[in-house]
Order: sequence, then structure tokens, then C-alpha cells
Amino acid sequence: MPPKITLLFAALHTVLLLALLAPISRHRHAHKIGLGDGGDKELARKIRVHANFVEHVPMALLLLALLEMNGLAPLAVWALGGTLLVARVMHAVGLSRTGGYSFGRFWGTALTWLVLLLMALAGVWLALP
Repeated sequence: MPPKITLLFAALHTVLLLALLAPISRHRHAHKIGLGDGGDKELARKIRVHANFVEHVPMALLLLALLEMNGLAPLAVWALGGTLLVARVMHAVGLSRTGGYSFGRFWGTALTWLVLLLMALAGVWLALP
């Protein structure tokens, strides 16, 4: 069965990815910084928000698709995908506002890790004979 639920979440995460890229491009253009962060702390934080997304989301979506294709209950796929999306929005908003502690950054990270752990465990469970 094709992973249609995951396809929806991949598309939504792609929209979020583009939303994270836009401020970086605008900042680079406005401050004429072509590569790296040019020592600009605001740009460095924007780059880290994007990089953190790229570090976590691809594996999460791959796991979600594999779980869906291997028969994980659709409700579980919806719950995991929805929680991941909420977590990534929370993290992006939290880290965009401050490099230190924030509610969004903390809970976005915690929920992302929880979803990854649950999906890894479900993957092991479904893969075992």
C-alpha cells in the first residue's frame, strides 16, 4: 500500500522547510552575506533553525513511510506524523526567538525525540518475525 498519509506529512514538512529557508535568503540578501553566517548572530540562529530541521525530519519521514508501508495502524501514523509536525513548528518558533531556553524549543525537541524513539521501537517490532 502506498504511504499516502506520510506523503501528506512530507508535503506539509516541505512547506515548513521553505518557510525556514525564506528568512535565511532574505537576511543574506539584505546583509550581502553569500556564504556562512559572516559573524552575524541573527543569521547564525536562522541557519541553525533550518539545519536542525534538516538533521531530524528526513529520518523521521523515512521511518514514518516505512511504518505505514509495513502495516502500522493508520491512526498511529496520523498521530506520529501530526506530533512530529507540531514538534517541528514548536522547535522552529522557539529557536527562532532565542538561542537559549524557550518553551517551544524544549518541547519541540522533546516531542521530536519521543516520536523518533516511538517510531524506531515500532520499526523493530514490525520488522521482527
